[in-house]
Amino acid sequence: MPEKSTTVADYLIERLKQAGLEHAFGVPGDYVLTFMDRLIASGVDLIGTCNELNAGYAADAYARIRGIGCTVVTWGVGGFSAMNAVAGAYAEQVPLVVLVGGPRTNQRRSSMLLHHGVGEFSTMQHAYAHITVASVLLDDAGDAPQLIDRALARCLSEKRPIMIEIPVDIVDQPCEPSKRQTPSGPPVSDPDSLNEALDEVMALLASAKRPVILGGVELHRYGLMQQFMRLVEKSKLPVATTLLGKTVISELHPQAIGVYEGAMSRKDVRAIVEASDVLLCIGAWISDINFGVFTGKLEGRQLILANSGRLKISQHVYEQVWIGDVVTGLADRMPAQGLPHPPFESAAKREAKPSIAHRGAKLTVDKVMSRVNDYIRDDTIVVAETGDSLFAAADLVMHHDVGFIGQAFYLSIGYALPAVLGASIAAPNRRVLALIGDGALQMTVQELSSLCRRNIPVVLLIMNNDGYTTERVIHEGPYNDIQSWDYHKLPDVFGGGWGRRVETEEELDAALNQARSSNDGPAVIEIMLDKLDMSDALKRLGAELSPDKKHSQ
Repeated sequence: MPEKSTTVADYLIERLKQAGLEHAFGVPGDYVLTFMDRLIASGVDLIGTCNELNAGYAADAYARIRGIGCTVVTWGVGGFSAMNAVAGAYAEQVPLVVLVGGPRTNQRRSSMLLHHGVGEFSTMQHAYAHITVASVLLDDAGDAPQLIDRALARCLSEKRPIMIEIPVDIVDQPCEPSKRQTPSGPPVSDPDSLNEALDEVMALLASAKRPVILGGVELHRYGLMQQFMRLVEKSKLPVATTLLGKTVISELHPQAIGVYEGAMSRKDVRAIVEASDVLLCIGAWISDINFGVFTGKLEGRQLILANSGRLKISQHVYEQVWIGDVVTGLADRMPAQGLPHPPFESAAKREAKPSIAHRGAKLTVDKVMSRVNDYIRDDTIVVAETGDSLFAAADLVMHHDVGFIGQAFYLSIGYALPAVLGASIAAPNRRVLALIGDGALQMTVQELSSLCRRNIPVVLLIMNNDGYTTERVIHEGPYNDIQSWDYHKLPDVFGGGWGRRVETEEELDAALNQARSSNDGPAVIEIMLDKLDMSDALKRLGAELSPDKKHSQ
């Protein structure tokens, strides 16, 4: 708890530290400088980024690993610049705190025009209300502790962003600490609804012949992987995950079969999931990308959807049933012998044999993924950029839970490189590897500067296919073309790390081996690909959606 005599800034910072925050990402501006001084004095490592959008992306990735992230920006221009990152965090249930330094309270009461402003003084606060669960202004030191605690409690319990604006003259104002000891814990289920729901689920599973489990992102967000693994291992059932939920189970586990995403799935994964008679979806979202642009064929089976606040079986909905209680309750009720299940091959067994580099063989997306699979170790975190890099990465076999980061729902191009910074800071003892398309890199490339500044030895695989390939698949046009860069020379521009351009499997292997042994800043490996080369996942989707197939059905 903060001391009896404290200030608004110190109280806010102490609450953030109690929630697990050790680092923040931000950009200075005159309204936020004093607060930044207090943040640094508290021991929180404030990491400067090249712009506020990138600070938001970095804090988002940090939160996916640590459970809370924070970006610190100035009023108006800074807050508005960060909004796309915050919207993504809201969409994907990421507990992100946006701290905004604002104008003095007496200035707000006047009619003067202040720099960085737009419309009313409250315009930014109202805008943030649509992409946060709490958007608050600390304009009274007496009320500040209660407002801070309520906002943080919602951020941590609902796993969504909040925005807290603190005027310059409130930063060092004294305040009385709140008596609340810790942020609110998990929701409490209605016991009658919970027991009835568990009875119905177990009855369906017991009578099923081919039940399958589908794990989703909420298991990550609510820290339920350990409880989930207890359920998985007691059930003995095959387990697929959604793309957004990739690595809620280690993909080396013998029950893990891979990522299910409708027509984009591997054929063996799709066959097992779509042949199920009961599909137990835990923490999974029924979204277009998760289900391969809704190409999944899941009609004619019982779908059990367990999400953060309710459980749904067909048209039967149980409200006030928390996902954590469902996972624990099902594990408790699971018979010792497990449940009947279809035969299946694990993802780890499928990828057990190392691939062999062929002399002079030109690289393709799928050959790159094969080489990356060989590179991955227990400590690897993979960050996959929106686009075919993300779709291709679905088939990578990840060794560790919380080992994969990708915006598989919001899909904001440019997310990955700043996310690499956030992930590296959040997990300094793990090696981060990123898969980034050339078009996406051009959106946020300046954050390579921050990686160089901190000499962080990440591995950046730049998939150079001369533009926006995913968009070309959807609809070709000149707007999919971009200016060609010498991506491997970017370390020279930013003054750190090293770069290589590779065209063959042997060259990629050599570059990856060099990256594994190097601690000399970021490694930028530019991979030359054909303009229309694409992953097997994207090819499978294209085949499913092709006019020829539609006409034959």
